[in-house]
Amino acid sequence: MTKWWQKAVVYQVYPRSFQDSNGDGIGDLPGIIRRLPYIKKLGVDVIWLNPIYKTSNVDGGYDISDYQAINPDFGTMADFKKLLVKAHQIGLKIMLDLVVNHSSSEHKWFIESRQSKDNPYRDFYIWRDPVDGHEPNNWGSFFSGPAWTYDTKTKQYYLHLFAKEQPDLNWTNPQVRQAVFEMMNWWAKQGIDGFRMDVISLLSKPKGLPDGPQAPNAPYGDGGSLVANGKHEHEYLQEMNQQVLSKYDWITVGETAGVTIEQAAKYANLDGSELNMVFQFEHMGLDSNRDPRLGKWSDRKATLTDLRTNLTKWQQKLANRAWNSLYWNNHDQPRVVSRFGNDSPQYRVLAAKMLAAMLHCMQGTPYIYQGEELGMTNTHFATLNDVVDVEARNAYHELVEQEKIISGQKLLSYFDAKSRDNARTPMQWNNQKNAGFSNNKPWMQVNPNYQQINAAAALADPNSIFYFYQQLIKLRHNLAVITDGDFQLVKDNTKDPDVFAYTRRNSDQQLLVICNFTDQILKRHYSPAPGSKLIVQNYQGEMTSTLRPYETRVYLTVLGTTNND
Repeated sequence: MTKWWQKAVVYQVYPRSFQDSNGDGIGDLPGIIRRLPYIKKLGVDVIWLNPIYKTSNVDGGYDISDYQAINPDFGTMADFKKLLVKAHQIGLKIMLDLVVNHSSSEHKWFIESRQSKDNPYRDFYIWRDPVDGHEPNNWGSFFSGPAWTYDTKTKQYYLHLFAKEQPDLNWTNPQVRQAVFEMMNWWAKQGIDGFRMDVISLLSKPKGLPDGPQAPNAPYGDGGSLVANGKHEHEYLQEMNQQVLSKYDWITVGETAGVTIEQAAKYANLDGSELNMVFQFEHMGLDSNRDPRLGKWSDRKATLTDLRTNLTKWQQKLANRAWNSLYWNNHDQPRVVSRFGNDSPQYRVLAAKMLAAMLHCMQGTPYIYQGEELGMTNTHFATLNDVVDVEARNAYHELVEQEKIISGQKLLSYFDAKSRDNARTPMQWNNQKNAGFSNNKPWMQVNPNYQQINAAAALADPNSIFYFYQQLIKLRHNLAVITDGDFQLVKDNTKDPDVFAYTRRNSDQQLLVICNFTDQILKRHYSPAPGSKLIVQNYQGEMTSTLRPYETRVYLTVLGTTNND
């Protein structure tokens, strides 16, 4: 039986950058309430909020100092309850972000933990003695530097896979697990509709915390490869499911870096014993730097061949085993039209629509990141002063200043392509001051192209990207084949460097989806089945054997019928 979240579409809101209501330059919960009619008009079912909890704000709210309090920058618990009520009144569900691999170093658990070695909360975190006068192993933090910080008071190191202000929780301690489950059940009582779970695949650390593989000349080893999808990971999530998730008709999605098909099939197994679905990142790594020391920092483009091979694998190998999540964008990724499409004025709208159709006709639950439905683009960083994100700033200090691997200008150009700040520029509501985001200076610079690219302009244009997304969402709600049809590449499409063409088929319907990934006019001949109807296109008119730049066409065939008109 189809679950409600299998036909749902999720809209992701990054609260800090969505809408400021009180003039402090920071988006907030009352601002989201004000924009609920806009989100409802798009047609989505669920709003995913990035962390709204009390935070030290070192990593955009992913360092939580109190899981049951609201970040005062965003408002109050009364504001949140008002948002929940108003969203539910208009048929929108609210999914919160759960961050339980680590807390903030300002969380009361960690403040207690670092008091002494025999403190009751000491074992809530991962502490180790120095080894030969230095860190316990060679792991590097995902945010540059070592994954260990020395505490002079207790003369031990604590583990933090991210910033030093984000100490990792010790999931081997049953008290930690119980405290987390109690907190989750508390939020359930408030009436939320699910959780997106941050880096949830990193909970189970390897026994003995051995050194990680280390690339030549790299300053640190890769601890992430040893931590991701660890030995006890599924035990912890099954326990979470039994104590929390199975009690509610929720939507749950886990962020699972490094996940394989086989592991994803366990996390998102259709038996419902763990999570509904996971975010995998293989397609997000296709354009990483070929120099492993530089990791994701690169400006090269992924090839369509690699992208098609990867997405096809996930579509086919999870079918009838687990459920996919579908996304191009989120708060950690650059803007899709700049990354996989073409953000030039000539092609931006066409490319954004093509990418949308390609993703939204696949099997899985689609996620739309704020501004994606407007075709918002990457921004530009002239100097390091323009860069806000802790990950990028740390990378600059390490790769440019300390290691001298790359020039500052080159790395800034890579930030233009890949920095998380690209997703976090304020939402572009209109062509007025600060794009209608705030009456005062925003916490982060607005992308200068807001004069042309904004929600007011999109809503006034019946051919805008916004209405194209609205159309795709309606199709997902109304066409069963998008939810339950099988996925096949069109014959001879497996090696085409320029076109992605696939079918979705169930016993009643078939879709043919054709996408030109280039700015060229291409000669291709696809034969829609007799009686098929062209239901989605991003150009006027139809040319049967020609594909125009970034053209997409979707044909629907009702099986067992022919058109005798």
